[in-house]
Amino acid sequence: MKFNRFGKYPIAFMLVLLCAIPYGIASLHGLHHPTFVHAQEPPQVQSPQPELNPIVPESIFMSQLPSWARLVDIRTVNPNIRLDIRYATANNFLKQKLYSTAKCALRKSVAQKLALVQTDLEKIGLGLKVYDCYRPFSVTKQMWQVLPDPRYVANPARGSRHNRGAAIDLTLVDRTGKELEMPTPFDDFTVKAHRDYQGGSALSRNNRQLLEDAMKKQGFMGITTEWWHFDSEDWEKFAILDVSLGAIP
Repeated sequence: MKFNRFGKYPIAFMLVLLCAIPYGIASLHGLHHPTFVHAQEPPQVQSPQPELNPIVPESIFMSQLPSWARLVDIRTVNPNIRLDIRYATANNFLKQKLYSTAKCALRKSVAQKLALVQTDLEKIGLGLKVYDCYRPFSVTKQMWQVLPDPRYVANPARGSRHNRGAAIDLTLVDRTGKELEMPTPFDDFTVKAHRDYQGGSALSRNNRQLLEDAMKKQGFMGITTEWWHFDSEDWEKFAILDVSLGAIP
């Protein structure tokens, strides 16, 4: 009997060939050096990384921020601005003292702009009285627990512009320090405090507009729900801080 060149067992050879093809043998010449196709590993599911803490540590605040971005006491920039820091007393909507000291701290560049507002107002016999400036992030969390309403208190998940040292709550005073009439007192959480409220006296509305115009001239913008609240136009470039007021020179 005559055998072909594949040897005595053509059937066995064919079985080996059929079994080998799925594993990547490209040709008969590759029988001695088979190429295997490796199954791809399933994609690895990466566990979500914890969100970076947006709060700048106090050590970084004190040593690494440029001078224009550091918090300063407004009295070192313009001592003529009057203070009535409500959260350093129990005279606020929480009815408790939240600050260890009655200090208005702002980013230096923001404080310099506020000083210009004061200078402008003095030319017409008026001035500023400040209720709140920089607010530590921990205090914002306390406020949210009592009043979780984003119209009036910043959600800690995003932080407040007060936490950035770029927001001020304030009003107008005359030469003697007496407050000018406004539509509502500070921290009145009703529609009467809204910037477009048309009730109340004409004088109160005129004073509200006078304050808004003076602040806008120097680069501040108001919000719709609080006539007393103003943000520096560049607030977004400042990080959220949780620095105690007592640590600010």
